[in-house]
Amino acid sequence: MTPAVAFAGTPSATATVVPSVQIDKARIDRALAAMISSGRAVGVSALVWKDGREVYFGTAGQADREAKRPMRREALAQIYSMTKPITGVALMKLWEQGRFALDDPLARYLPEFAQTRVFAGLDPAGKPILRPPERPILIRDILRHTAGFGYGAGDDYLGTEWLRLDPLNTDHDLAEFGRRLAKVPLLADPGRRWSYSAAVDVQALLVEKLTGLPFERYVRQQIFEPLGMKDSGWTQPEDRYARLAAMYGKDAGGLLQRASEKEQRGLNFTPDRQLTMGGAGLVSSVDDYMRFARMLLNNGSLDGVRILKPSTVKLMATDQLDPLVTERSWLSGKGTGGFGIDFFVRTGQPRDRSENRGALGEFFWDGRASTLFWVDPINKITAVFFVQVIPFDGTLHRDLRRAVYGDSYLGPKGD
Repeated sequence: MTPAVAFAGTPSATATVVPSVQIDKARIDRALAAMISSGRAVGVSALVWKDGREVYFGTAGQADREAKRPMRREALAQIYSMTKPITGVALMKLWEQGRFALDDPLARYLPEFAQTRVFAGLDPAGKPILRPPERPILIRDILRHTAGFGYGAGDDYLGTEWLRLDPLNTDHDLAEFGRRLAKVPLLADPGRRWSYSAAVDVQALLVEKLTGLPFERYVRQQIFEPLGMKDSGWTQPEDRYARLAAMYGKDAGGLLQRASEKEQRGLNFTPDRQLTMGGAGLVSSVDDYMRFARMLLNNGSLDGVRILKPSTVKLMATDQLDPLVTERSWLSGKGTGGFGIDFFVRTGQPRDRSENRGALGEFFWDGRASTLFWVDPINKITAVFFVQVIPFDGTLHRDLRRAVYGDSYLGPKGD
């Protein structure tokens, strides 16, 4: 039995005695194999660290079914939105240096957002009603997805405006992205709604503005190189393409088929790309991303290299959503919790067996191609899961977490 301790500003995680998590390698092996045999994935890999050491690595299936290339440890994967936590760390390094305050207006640094308007519906003639926001967008808002930005979905007026302005077109650099996004009306007033969005790309733009460096170079110098993340990057040399796991999508019958060549290569092997997104675009290896995850588990440092202060990691891993933010889109589907700075944060035990297993105080994020990582400070666990399946399949995460924790694990209670 191991005493649980409070972490990272979790909601009064009072000391409670809970069973220690025992890693069952055979159980995880079976879960990975079932993902392949059920037809939900072509190839998967999982890496788990606990108590400062690797306790599990395993693969199942193939990195490339057509080439009959097995899933191996050195495989590279497109991690999509698992890019976001890396961008958050990059920006919070500048916050530690006093380069901005969380409650500073965004427009103080990016003036184009001073003129952003809120969409308030259509008038009787069908014309859009646009009004000033109740308050300015704060930097805090772009860190927790409460700025009012969207991601372009839908065939309504806002969706049409997104398509017209096309801010995330890869022919734009981050500066042009910002100019265009600022012209797209907000979905809601800042601070009122949690809406998954291009806000993390704005974080990348802010990094460029504050440092005068290209975002990709800054991240490489401040995060990848210090942590020894040699495989990670928005730009990849062509000789690494052979290591890239193939992307698969579900057809109308639910069967996995090889995705288009554009999906296979992503942005990383596109030489004429101009945009370096903060919210997506990274390719990484399971060992590289684990180094990033271990840094977070170790309160901001790894192997003698400090990336963030422990207090900053705690801040990022603390739920930042006010109770008045009741509109949260699909966030509740991630589990019992809220949102910190570029992480989902668990604030309570799993409510039932259908919810992902996990411990109070854990923080995590995932990616469009069904990749996942999480950090569990109470059990001193971090895990990275790679797969390349679109659209997103959360059942893979449910099954992996059950295999790691055991289906009955609930962890400590909060107050």
